[in-house]
Amino acid sequence: MEKRYYETLQETLYYEKLANGLQVYLLPKDEYNKTFATFSTHYGSVDNHFVPLESNQAIRVPDGVAHFLEHKMFESPTGDVFQDFAKHGASANAFTSHDVTSYLFSCTSELETNLGLLLDFVQDPYFTSENVEKEKGIIGQEINMYEDNPDWRLYQKTLEQLYPQHPVGIDIAGTIDTISEITAETLYTCYHTFYHPNNMLLFVIGNFDVEQLIELIRENQTSKTFAEPTAINRTVVKDMTKPNGKAMTLTMDVSMPKVMVGIKNHNVYDLNPRVQLKNEVAYDFMLDCLFGASSINYDMLMEKGLINDSFGYSQTNDPGIGYTLMSSDTMNPEALVEALQTIVADFRPDQITTELVERFKRKNMGQFIRSLNSVEFIANQFTRYAFNGMNIFDVIELMNEVTTDDVVHAFENFAQLQNWAITYVKPTQK
Repeated sequence: MEKRYYETLQETLYYEKLANGLQVYLLPKDEYNKTFATFSTHYGSVDNHFVPLESNQAIRVPDGVAHFLEHKMFESPTGDVFQDFAKHGASANAFTSHDVTSYLFSCTSELETNLGLLLDFVQDPYFTSENVEKEKGIIGQEINMYEDNPDWRLYQKTLEQLYPQHPVGIDIAGTIDTISEITAETLYTCYHTFYHPNNMLLFVIGNFDVEQLIELIRENQTSKTFAEPTAINRTVVKDMTKPNGKAMTLTMDVSMPKVMVGIKNHNVYDLNPRVQLKNEVAYDFMLDCLFGASSINYDMLMEKGLINDSFGYSQTNDPGIGYTLMSSDTMNPEALVEALQTIVADFRPDQITTELVERFKRKNMGQFIRSLNSVEFIANQFTRYAFNGMNIFDVIELMNEVTTDDVVHAFENFAQLQNWAITYVKPTQK
């Protein structure tokens, strides 16, 4: 087992890659009462076109399969796995994103029992024609629920405009029509392709004995039989399209209009993971410079009544996927969009000064270090970074490395208005 010490953060991480390919990371925190574990596969909604194991022919599976599979994993021949965790004092859950499916639990006791449960149920699928058909109704209700959620619709329609040729623009849950095509055979095909230990990562953080826990994990995995580790042949899509320049408007039952602006970043392909992570940090600094709560632009938008406390921004910078989202509830959404575009058009790169970058560098470092007090944050972010060839504990070091020129370069990508997509949600006329 490899031991890695990060002096800046005073964290000690243990790592071992098992014979079956499973990557295991253990982060002991003796001062914590709670332990949090995630068992994740590098598989999400965008993986809808791939070559199954023991085949040489690519297939296209229905949209929503990864999410559907996550739901079905909690059902076993003996009942509901959630109940098994509850019997041992653990709270379990799962989520599916565009590129990761993760199963998790937290507990303050019976860690070894609960960890065994986690490993066993994720590695023992149980799909039948009957339980798949039953699940279609349940997930169909979930899809309809999100269709009635204005914030979700705003987000999804913006992604659709940004990525018309990439599966990231497709709803993670799929649609009623696409999930109707899913069969038990579909689920087993996806499971055996993407749920091999060689494509998975186990992360445990909390109060435990490292040697005892790694031995439990080794014994659990050696007691099972898996196919030989094989590289997964995924279809990689490069969507270099630009939004069509036409805003999309939805009418829904809202009391105040909503608007979201999405900005597509094309500079996300074939990057070294460290460069990619550094770009992500530089984008965060750039957004804070332009729209942070302490910026003059934020004050101006507030004073004009164009935004309220709902205003926010975020960015995603993953391999092949890069975009920034800004959104707010506002009584004058068109005027807000015009103001945002004017801010960007009038902004000069020389306004991004070394002093300004250093100020936001300190602010972001402080926020990041505070986030490391959360075992959930560390576990989920560690997995996301690791699957992309990065390390969450390198973030502070990279923040220190970001220069004014890096932030200016991020702005130059951001400022290309032809890469902007706009979505409105407006009240239904009565």
